[in-house]
Amino acid sequence: MEIKIKRPSKEELEKLGVKSWPIWTKEISEFNWYYDEKETCYFLEGEVEVETEEGTVYVIKKGDLVEFPKGLRCKWKVKSPVKKHYNFG
Repeated sequence: MEIKIKRPSKEELEKLGVKSWPIWTKEISEFNWYYDEKETCYFLEGEVEVETEEGTVYVIKKGDLVEFPKGLRCKWKVKSPVKKHYNFG
């Protein structure tokens, strides 16, 4: 399964309504995760490596807009503390 990462423009963020999404934070850590629905998120701070079951590693940083597909199983390695807006569905 593929994780989609892009650097959005301010216009794209406004169109999505990112500022109205809840915020999630996480300290430096490692954990397994399963997405039971699609998640779109925008990273305000931090850096993570997300490794899929297939072994693909994605590096996600401040300023990235990320789409995690429904059904994805992965391992998160939080390299520096994360603060992100997120939206499910």
